[in-house]
Amino acid sequence: MFDIGFAELLIIAVVALVVLGPEKLPVAARTLGLWLGRIRRTVSSIQSEISEELRIEEMKRTAAVSKDKLDRELNDMRTPFTDAFGDESPLSQSAVSSEQLGKQADPSERSATEQPVASVNADKKQDNQS
Repeated sequence: MFDIGFAELLIIAVVALVVLGPEKLPVAARTLGLWLGRIRRTVSSIQSEISEELRIEEMKRTAAVSKDKLDRELNDMRTPFTDAFGDESPLSQSAVSSEQLGKQADPSERSATEQPVASVNADKKQDNQS
């Protein structure tokens, strides 16, 4: 950073002694030391925050590249199956799509046999609370 040798420090100390005097010099040196410590801690904190943000950004970039690579591999693996089981294939027509599975799992579309069971369970809970 700065190239300050012993001779320069000695000259600064003599000038400070002459300007401030022997009574104020220890207080000034202590205050200067405190300020330098605060500055060093602040700079260190800022450096660590910047390095952490850079590390996080690098991880995000790596994750995005990995995700793209995996998506390409998944599409490459799907291609033979979509070619083999076209829209006219009986296997593709009998297979359940993910949308149909989502509809079957929807709790609002319960069958008639499940609804009375739920009401019986609710009645049992009310009886237990009484």
